[in-house]
Amino acid sequence: MSDHIILLHGLWMRGFALGLLHKRMAEAGFEVHSFDYMSVVATQERIVERLLVHMQRHAPEAVHLVGHSLGGLLALQACREAGELPPGRIVCLGSPLKGSAAARGFAGFGQGGEALLGHNRELLEHGLEHWDGPREVGMIAGRVPIGLGAMLAHMEGEHDGTVAVAETQLQGLADHCVVETSHTGLLLSAEAARQAGHFLREGRFERPAG
Repeated sequence: MSDHIILLHGLWMRGFALGLLHKRMAEAGFEVHSFDYMSVVATQERIVERLLVHMQRHAPEAVHLVGHSLGGLLALQACREAGELPPGRIVCLGSPLKGSAAARGFAGFGQGGEALLGHNRELLEHGLEHWDGPREVGMIAGRVPIGLGAMLAHMEGEHDGTVAVAETQLQGLADHCVVETSHTGLLLSAEAARQAGHFLREGRFERPAG
């Protein structure tokens, strides 16, 4: 049986945005499922509760999570405790695990900005202190600086236009790599999809020989 992958989209997106990534992961031999959620109006508790139920449907086979941006943060929140979950790994695509300067900048516009960040505002703004959950987590960050986030906040070092590479480097990650694409481009990148598949199978990203 093939391992299962559940794909989680990011803020202001819906599941159809992951169509190309879905196709590529299926072609790599995984049984792929999309998890659609209301990223602004749904509470974090409700999203996580639904995700856990979705994961348990495929037990005892391995169930991996691949989350873009906010989706990666929610994947980690769901898997902080081992519980009764099936085995598997997590890949985050451009997730601001240490908190997002762009989100904080957006919130700085007042109640309108805060409302558009929704119930996951605090998670987006501040992220996590570290990762010590039972699952291995790999991060794929981008460094093509094209995106709205760079207009909302000053970003130090390399960034993907929305999230700085430094914001993705959380203590406790099993591996981290950077690819040549923007934040939204992580969903379209063949290299990001290939690296995600490699990590889910091997627990590490592929490095150039030599």
